Formats: sequence, structure tokens, C-alpha cells
Amino acid sequence: MATARFPQLAIMAIALLAALSSLSLVASHRFMVGSCRASGHLRGKTGHCNTENDSDCCEAGKMYPQYRCSPPITSNTRATMTINSFAKGGDGGGPSECDNKYHSDSEKVVALSTGWYNGGSRCLNYININANGKSVRAKVVDECDSVHGCDADHDFQPPCPNNIVDASPAVWKALDIPESQVGDYDITWSDSCRASGHLRGKTGHCNTENDSDCCEAGKMYPQYRCSPPITSNTRATMTINSFAKGGDGGGPSECDNKYHSDSEKVVALSTGWYNGGSRCLNYININANGKSVRAKVVDECDSVHGCDADHDFQPPCPNNIVDASPAVWKALDIPESQVGDYDITWSDA
Repeated sequence: MATARFPQLAIMAIALLAALSSLSLVASHRFMVGSCRASGHLRGKTGHCNTENDSDCCEAGKMYPQYRCSPPITSNTRATMTINSFAKGGDGGGPSECDNKYHSDSEKVVALSTGWYNGGSRCLNYININANGKSVRAKVVDECDSVHGCDADHDFQPPCPNNIVDASPAVWKALDIPESQVGDYDITWSDSCRASGHLRGKTGHCNTENDSDCCEAGKMYPQYRCSPPITSNTRATMTINSFAKGGDGGGPSECDNKYHSDSEKVVALSTGWYNGGSRCLNYININANGKSVRAKVVDECDSVHGCDADHDFQPPCPNNIVDASPAVWKALDIPESQVGDYDITWSDA
């Protein structure tokens, strides 16, 4: 009898371990979905490392975590600010990724961890940095590489952590941070979205089906390459647009090169939120008038170009627009008298 019990106990133990393993994997998966974990490790190699700003230099054989993501961006994203010289011969290594140039220590410029750098989507845009009771506006010119490092291109420094704003001496000076505290400093930051230029209006055939705003000859219209930060409830202005052929939306939709009937729940997003098409054919949730509706992103509400036939001779969009089909307005039960510019919130579905 005793010998018969051991196999049974072994089987029970194996089943228990399998169950625990399964639970562990589920918990691990849940954790990974909502967080940013290391995607791998890089073995350190040594070489000439510029220690101008007390740089952390690679140690031979040491394993450094690599990150392809960064924490979620909010209107006040928490980060660690470090100091870096983007000048030639400085501890920043090669020229900046965004413009292939060096930048003097008197320029307010920064590099962002790989996830926030986002493949260069913030290149040459500005961010607001808040610290020490002050705020400063700085230009993104480089990536603080969270994947690669320990080579000449990275000044034999290890990969960046995933929450770094690597700032020039001019940024530290503008924030009036005492020299004794220069190093790793807790900050918050947000995207700074200002007009990148102006477009001179030209007139032409403009479809006024939905009381469209038509270009005026010679009028200067602001252009935006960015939009306000995205949160779980991003504030926006909803406008109405027909994505049908012959409608006031101009040509076919950017995402699928198709027209969409007024009965489809579809939207266009301002250039910054459209983000080079990264939201194409994905859905967003729109909240307004005490209701919520799910709509598909099919087009860009171009905040840079306009006043031409491709844009129905309408001016560039403001940077905070969700341009929605009549079906979206109908689903939100918004009275016809209020159709036009309507305050909403939205989030990725």
C-alpha cells in the first residue's frame, strides 16, 4: 500500500505545479500588458568612454537590461532627467539622430528613451519639462537608446533606462537646479504642441455640405505637426465630415484609399493623433452627451496641409480634432442644432 501512494502523491504534486505554473503565466501576462518590461539583456564591452558628466561607462561582461518600450505618456509624465553634452566630442557620442547634427551646450535640447522617442515621431518637436518649481521648453533631437549601447556610437555607455529625459546643460541651467544636484533628477514632462508654421490660403471649389470652413485667399492658417498628449480621456473637439464620394471630405480616406458612406461610424484624427497612420483602421471610443460610441479611424484630419483640391480647399485642421461621420453624431444622439464643434473626450478602444 505504501509503495502505491508515492506515485499518486507524485501525480498530485505534478498537477499542482502545473496549475501554479499556469496561474503564474497568466499573472505574468497580465502584468506585462500594463507595464514595460526588459525585452532582453546586452553584455557589456569596454572602450573609450567620455566621463565629462560623470557618465556611466560599460563594464566588460556585465549584463544590461534592454527596453523597447517606455511608461505611458500622460499630461505630466514622470521621468528621470540626466545630463548629456550633444556637442562634438561630448559624452553624447555621435551626432544627434533627428538631424545628424551636433548641438552646443547652450542649446535646450534633449534625448528621450527609446519608447518615448517612438521611432523619431517626436523628432524636432518640443516638450515641456517641469522641475524645481520651474518649467522649460526643449527640443527633441536624439534618442537615448534603451536597446543598444557599449559601443563607440554610444560612447561605450550602457543602454538607457526606459524613463529618461537626457538633457543638455542649458536645460539644467534654465531649471535653476543646483550643481550639487545635477545627475539623476525627478521631473515631469509633456509634449509641447505649438504651430510649426503657417499656410497662406488659396481659394477654389469648396463643398459647404456640413458648413465647412473654406479657405480665404491670403489668410494665414496655423500648421501643427503635433497634438495634445493622449490620456485615458483625451479632450477634443468633434467636427462633422462626410467621407462619401463627393462629400466635403475631399478625396478617398488615407488609411484604405476608400470612400465611406455617411452610415458608417468612421473618423479622421488631427495629424499628431493620426501619428503617421499608426491608428489606421483601429477603433477609438468617443464620449459625449452622456453616451459612448466606437468608431474606426480611416483618415487624417491634416493639420499641416490644406487650401487645395485634395483637401477640398479647406484650411489645415486644428491639432485637437476628431472629425466624425454623420453616423457617429447620430449614435451620440446630439441634437441637430448642436452639430458643428462639440466638446468630447476619446480614448483608444
